[in-house]
Amino acid sequence: MSTLKQLKLKHFLDQWQTLEHQATQEHWSYAQFLLALAQAEAARREQNRISRALAEAQLPFAKSWTNFEFEHLPSLNPAAIMALAQNTDWLDAASNLLLFGPSGTGKTHVCAALGLSIVQLGKRVKFFSATALVQQLQLAKLQLELQALLAKLDRYDLLIIDDLGYVKKSDVETSVLFELIAHRYERKSLMISANQPFSQWDSIFPDSMMTVAAIDRLVHHATILEFQAQSFRKQAAAKRSAKSQTKTAQSSSE
Repeated sequence: MSTLKQLKLKHFLDQWQTLEHQATQEHWSYAQFLLALAQAEAARREQNRISRALAEAQLPFAKSWTNFEFEHLPSLNPAAIMALAQNTDWLDAASNLLLFGPSGTGKTHVCAALGLSIVQLGKRVKFFSATALVQQLQLAKLQLELQALLAKLDRYDLLIIDDLGYVKKSDVETSVLFELIAHRYERKSLMISANQPFSQWDSIFPDSMMTVAAIDRLVHHATILEFQAQSFRKQAAAKRSAKSQTKTAQSSSE
């Protein structure tokens, strides 16, 4: 048993008696018994890896493919999106994914669900709101540690930057955001959601030349998804209102 501890085979140690009993009952060979132990150890390690990676990723809670309603977004191709979720070739090629559409149309949900899928495929992911990320970058720049932070973020195969449109150049010095984009260009992937089309990105970056340069780097190797639908939140509010009015009418008639 001490040998298993030295080898850090904790699940071997936890499961060998249970599997030994099953092996005896089912007349397994020694090879089958050893394989079952190894598979159990590998499965537990993978579960632990995913748990650690999800804690690190800080994805929004309870947003996955199981509760996303593709039928409300006819502008999206579910097969194309699921292809991104099931294959990491685009990450290996340092390609980007850009999501555009009005508020409430599911961009954050898709970002989170894709992030979850990518973690499950063995890649490292980090989710940021755009404002929080820019604040971190700006603080690092003030402390003369921006390059160190950019290098630290290189550990992630995918950075998800949500709601870029809420960053305004009047709020913080958003040139640091351009430095991040330039740093990861053709090296690591970005997934960015935004309410505004590219034509309105002058409100984000300090000058038009930087805006053009940022867009050029992002779209050079990118897939663009457009979310054209009514806000899910508005739809839900309308349904609640209609249901409430129906109940009120029924009560009045009684």
